[in-house]
Amino acid sequence: MITRRHFIRSIGGLSALGISTAAYGVGVEPVLRLRVTRYHPTPRQWPKDFPLKIAAIADIHACDPWMSLERIEGIVDRTNALKPDVIVLLGDYVAGLHHVTRLIPSREWARVLAGLKAPLGVHAVMGNHDYWDDLTVQRAGHGPTIAHRALEGAGIPVYENDVVRLTKDGRPFWLAGLGDQLAYYPSKRYGRAHRLGADDLSGTLAKVTDDAPVILLAHEPNIAPLVPARVALQLSGHTHGGQVRLLGWSPAVSPKNGMRLAYGHFRLKCDLIVSGGLGCSIMPVRVGVPPEIVEVTLGRAPVMV
Repeated sequence: MITRRHFIRSIGGLSALGISTAAYGVGVEPVLRLRVTRYHPTPRQWPKDFPLKIAAIADIHACDPWMSLERIEGIVDRTNALKPDVIVLLGDYVAGLHHVTRLIPSREWARVLAGLKAPLGVHAVMGNHDYWDDLTVQRAGHGPTIAHRALEGAGIPVYENDVVRLTKDGRPFWLAGLGDQLAYYPSKRYGRAHRLGADDLSGTLAKVTDDAPVILLAHEPNIAPLVPARVALQLSGHTHGGQVRLLGWSPAVSPKNGMRLAYGHFRLKCDLIVSGGLGCSIMPVRVGVPPEIVEVTLGRAPVMV
């Protein structure tokens, strides 16, 4: 994940490049730029003649002025224009910044996200900020978050260690949504001596009842080394690509178990794609990793002869 210490260090490096770079990182890239990043992975677990287009949205972090409802409306329009078969939301909908002019209530941004449309639906998981922002859930140590309830109230299903079987052109596949791995703050008051997650990988995959291919939605990418080869593809966000990415290196993302799963496409037991996301955390700065919608195309259409 992005740590404050690593992030401040990377910002310090930017400062050395000059005031103009810093101004660009605050005023231009995080606010005015939006790109579509396309991947065409070929996991061996996915049939080559089974085309599926996925649009993935991660880390919205709704707040004024950095991620306004108008900006989210633009993201919805741009995503719908891709005409994906299915849309997945990868968590962290609530603000991750303290320096904001308004915290946008969950019901407001959820109402905008309800405008997303795809033949196989829109499906969501929660992120760590969605848990951390809900003090009632933090005290209880369980339960749907405010963001979870807002999305479901807007007609978007949310998966916490659960699966759904979808079918395209008569061919099935599974979406598996993992509970967040950093859901709960450590707190002696709440009876937790250390940080606990809400994730249950084995329990989630046990709900898959046939041999159709599986796509895993997991907000944090670091679970990837534990994901079995039964899964074809894992889609994650959380890192924001480090928010500052220099020559392919994200200094603000600390390595986990010797791996720095900061951004892009990785080949482990399953394929992993980590989105750079849309919003910001800690500071409203992006340099070298513009806000992005991720488009993933699996398989290819059969050649007609």
